[in-house]
Amino acid sequence: MRSGTSIGANVEESIGGQSEKDFYAKLTISYKEARESHYWIRLLTTTDYLTKEEGDLLLHDAEELLKIIGSIQKTLRSKNPNS
Repeated sequence: MRSGTSIGANVEESIGGQSEKDFYAKLTISYKEARESHYWIRLLTTTDYLTKEEGDLLLHDAEELLKIIGSIQKTLRSKNPNS
């Protein structure tokens, strides 16, 4: 629960970042939290705490978030290769 809610909180914090570097740093935290959430969803599905259908839906959402955040990070890195 904590890693899942931290994704949005850190994205929100990144929007108010004081610099592009700060924005990128907060997005990096969001990406790591999304990876952690992805792990927990897989674990909860494997142990039947979540049904396969629930797990699949949540995994899909987590993967979409990872793609979005990863794409933003990639764009920022290409703009500032020395960061």
